[in-house]
Amino acid sequence: MVAIPESTKISLSQRLNIRARERWPQVTRVDTRFRGSFAYVTARLTDGDELPLIRLRYGGSARIWGFAMYRASHDDYEDAWLPDGQPAGTPEDALDTACGLYLADPTA
Repeated sequence: MVAIPESTKISLSQRLNIRARERWPQVTRVDTRFRGSFAYVTARLTDGDELPLIRLRYGGSARIWGFAMYRASHDDYEDAWLPDGQPAGTPEDALDTACGLYLADPTA
């Protein structure tokens, strides 16, 4: 298990919030919590609801992260693939994929 450096935790949170402001007006803020080599990402919506979205797996690079989608039906995370068919990618791509699904925007 690779520990996430503090600087990477800070930059990840900043990157996800910037992307949410750029692309997802329904999202007021993205909260990120860390446990081991994982980052759990939850969106705070304009209506006040919190929406768990994704779990990112740190593999030693701040640029590429493993990706799992939150499954409300099971209250867990399942490894998933990004639209390009890869199981890992940028945090922004993972955020866009989850928001596209959960916020009903198929253009994501």
